[in-house]
Amino acid sequence: MREMDVKSIYTNRFAGQMNFRKAMWHVLCREYFQKHILDDNFVVEIGAGYCEFINSIRAAKKIAVDINPDTSKYAGSDVQVIQASSTDLKGISSDSVDRVFASNCFEHLSRPDILTTLAEIRRIIKTGGKMITLQPNFRYCYKDYYMFFDHISALDHRSMEEALVVKGFTVQTIIPRFLPYTSQGSLPKSLLLLRLYLRLPMLWKIFGGQMLIIATK
Repeated sequence: MREMDVKSIYTNRFAGQMNFRKAMWHVLCREYFQKHILDDNFVVEIGAGYCEFINSIRAAKKIAVDINPDTSKYAGSDVQVIQASSTDLKGISSDSVDRVFASNCFEHLSRPDILTTLAEIRRIIKTGGKMITLQPNFRYCYKDYYMFFDHISALDHRSMEEALVVKGFTVQTIIPRFLPYTSQGSLPKSLLLLRLYLRLPMLWKIFGGQMLIIATK
């Protein structure tokens, strides 16, 4: 997808939601994702978008990668932005990154590009480093999966695991149902309810439409 198409789609999609999304990701990082990332880590976010995750997470070095030209406008002062495709991470050295995070990324790629992206991620990660993937799980959100024009590949936790293993990762954790499919759904936009939700995994099995997978090199 062209850079300007991506910019137009996301500007339209998230109009009026930016403040809530920023606050939502701050809660997600503080209450959940930070436990997987150390303060001295080098973290790269693939498909960083408006930088809600990478701005909120604590780390010694942070890079946001996205083809969207707007990404650099939203990155924090401690975040380096690389405007590039996920299939070509030549701006990042091999075996240098502690953690790679990708949220709602792979559904926007063709299957060949998914494999190329995973190969590039494995190249830049240190041995023992982790890839953390938050991804719509087609198995649990198929009715609404294609409500977004830029969704290309339908993936569930089993196909995502297979792709990771094929590209040389060791899968450590799979949560098939984690977060709700989209923040644009019918659930109330409440940070208090989000905090409660994260602390009650029994709710994940009811409302979860996104999978969480953690894999190591």
